[in-house]
Amino acid sequence: METETGKINVLVYGLGAIGSFYAFILHRTNRVRLTVVARSNYEAVVKNGIYIDSANHGQHRFHPDLVVKSPAEITHPYHYIVCANKAIDQDAVAAQLAPAVDENTTFVIIQNGVGNEEPFRRAFPACSILTCVTWVGATQTSPGVITHIKSEDLQIGLFPNASLDGSVEKARLDEFTSFLTAGGTKFQVVENMQLPRWEKVVWNAAWNSITALTMVDTQTWLTSSVEATPLTRRLMREVIAVGRGCGVDLDEGLVDRLMDKINALPGIGSSMQVDCRNGRPMEIEVILGVPLRRAKELGIDTPVLETLTCLLRAVDGRFR
Repeated sequence: METETGKINVLVYGLGAIGSFYAFILHRTNRVRLTVVARSNYEAVVKNGIYIDSANHGQHRFHPDLVVKSPAEITHPYHYIVCANKAIDQDAVAAQLAPAVDENTTFVIIQNGVGNEEPFRRAFPACSILTCVTWVGATQTSPGVITHIKSEDLQIGLFPNASLDGSVEKARLDEFTSFLTAGGTKFQVVENMQLPRWEKVVWNAAWNSITALTMVDTQTWLTSSVEATPLTRRLMREVIAVGRGCGVDLDEGLVDRLMDKINALPGIGSSMQVDCRNGRPMEIEVILGVPLRRAKELGIDTPVLETLTCLLRAVDGRFR
């Protein structure tokens, strides 16, 4: 799937802050022909490109090779499809991306949550999947304009496909990470990506849900009552128990590490809080719904997780 110029076709689906940041990184390597799917910011990106003001990389304006409004406009398969969209309906996204897929396509999933990979594996059983956890502090302040603070890291690894030759999958991982190296971003290749995925979902299950439901920042929440910190820790322990039940080697010390991390930060919000404030659908399923469903399957009692999930689904139902 190389172009006539020998470049490798890469599609970025989901051109919010994170998608735009990684589009910037990919654009910096001369080996990629970059297509982006832009929806609400389509007009701005076609006219002005993407502008990024980064504490780590400086100020840049760049133009992807092609900007489309929908995967329906795509006329050929892509070597890599980077999914940086909100994980709202993964099955629908997989179906929409079908025109860009053949058996040589590799999906790169840069999303919050757990269970994100399964819909793509079901829809495209012959494809490779690279799964990622990102800690990039980026915001789209207006259409096509991105502000990036210093926070920048990525864990990446295979979501192994038993029907593929391991050396083929390893070559695809090596090739994609070479783009990240050329783009100058920080990353680590991780053997078992489900561990960092679940570690981040412990963080997100707490802070996304609490900040969205209360509409206050993390420090305001923690100082709001003597019960706030114990409740947060209980929620984290519930999600850890579910992850362990799924065979992921999470340790109890994770709660202390995550609480130390939040206490070292000024009060922060979350992407779910922003979506809730703006009346947009929220990423409830991959952050809370999957862990809750697994808990029920495993017979693990998760009263805090269940309560917050029920409340968020009711709020989310208003927006839909």
